[in-house]
Amino acid sequence: MSVSPKKTTAEKFEDALAQSKTEKYILRLYVTGMTPRSSQAIENIRKICEEHLKRHYELEVIDIYQNPSLVQGEQIVAAPTLIKKLPLPLRRLVGDLSNEERVLAGLDIRPKK
Repeated sequence: MSVSPKKTTAEKFEDALAQSKTEKYILRLYVTGMTPRSSQAIENIRKICEEHLKRHYELEVIDIYQNPSLVQGEQIVAAPTLIKKLPLPLRRLVGDLSNEERVLAGLDIRPKK
């Protein structure tokens, strides 16, 4: 019976980093119809996701007016609101998502250099 050596803190960090790169982001964007602000938020988050997450995300856009039942329990007080469901911790961002640095920080994504 062989015993595997314990991982160092650096090795654990590298494992966590590798896992986070393959982890899928689950995002929900709540909007109010196709207003200019809603359209801008959709365009901004799609651009950010494609640039920084590639195919490692699912984005669901929910129109509050067309699907009011999907809003219950989410405590949406303003729109557009982006909710990061996964990976944890859960995060909420409100606005048109035009400040890319703020969105990346809110989603715990490191900007590409």
